[in-house]
Amino acid sequence: MTGKKKPLVVITRKLPDPVETRMRELFDARLNVDDKPMSQPELVAAVKEADVLVPTISDRIDAALIEQAGPQLKLIANFGNGVDKIDVTAASKKGITVTNTPNVLTEDTADMTMALMLAVPRRLAEGANVLRGDGKWAGWSPTWMLGRRIWGKRLGIVGMGRIGTAVARRAKAFGLSIHYHNRHRVLQKVEDELEATYWDSLDQMLARMDIISVNCPSTPATFHLLSARRLALMQPSSYIVNTARGELVDEDALIKMLQDGKLAGAALDVFEHEPAVNPKLLKLAAKGKVVLLPHMGSATIEGRIDMGEKVIINIRTFFDGHRPPDRVLPLRD
Repeated sequence: MTGKKKPLVVITRKLPDPVETRMRELFDARLNVDDKPMSQPELVAAVKEADVLVPTISDRIDAALIEQAGPQLKLIANFGNGVDKIDVTAASKKGITVTNTPNVLTEDTADMTMALMLAVPRRLAEGANVLRGDGKWAGWSPTWMLGRRIWGKRLGIVGMGRIGTAVARRAKAFGLSIHYHNRHRVLQKVEDELEATYWDSLDQMLARMDIISVNCPSTPATFHLLSARRLALMQPSSYIVNTARGELVDEDALIKMLQDGKLAGAALDVFEHEPAVNPKLLKLAAKGKVVLLPHMGSATIEGRIDMGEKVIINIRTFFDGHRPPDRVLPLRD
């Protein structure tokens, strides 16, 4: 981009300092130093003047917003892997390229999934709260705060992509039996490595697992993939872990099953109406039935910097006249 006018890049949220510094060096970057989420009018103003918009997974870039974009907006460089809140088809029709940041959050998200997989059966949050509470800990007892072991249990992974596979590798090391449901069967060598069992029927897998891990992307086809009907197939002694997207699970149905004792517990890093959290989930957490985290699955310094570097590479490649490496294409009908 030497000798060319620097593109105006509007960034909707505060990013790690090394990323923002590099963006200021390379582009005419407009930062959000207060990290206050942009209102809809602010997003409209941004797309009317920016050459590049850098939104995050919390920004809704729908068709109505894209329609108001000025002719100079040529790139939406998403800071995040998921583009479920960006209307990629509407952007494509308006000649706007969309990119994301794949492959950099796999291990971090898998780590958090494994942590949550341990947290609920072993009652980690409950135990920690005992020491922080008003009551004095009476000491060790043979029958106090008993949880469930995960070694030897059956893990059903819903979505065996990069993250699902990384979860499977960790879980196998913990002694779990690996099962999975996916749109397509994974390579035989991966199945052999993980000693994984493929289930063509999600319903049949759900009915036979001790732990379910949700790791598939959010698309119109996966909305409420774990519906009330499917959740009802699970065993009362089973657990569910979701570090993908809240809308993949019918949250109201999940809450009802937990309240009625038809599931042993749940660990959620994402919520259906995020950032709002259902008060009923908070009550269940207070009773030790669920562990809740505020969308922290990929929250590592290294991961966020890697994401920022991906965004920068996509912008530079685009304005150097080449196809950016992480271009997202519209879904085919």
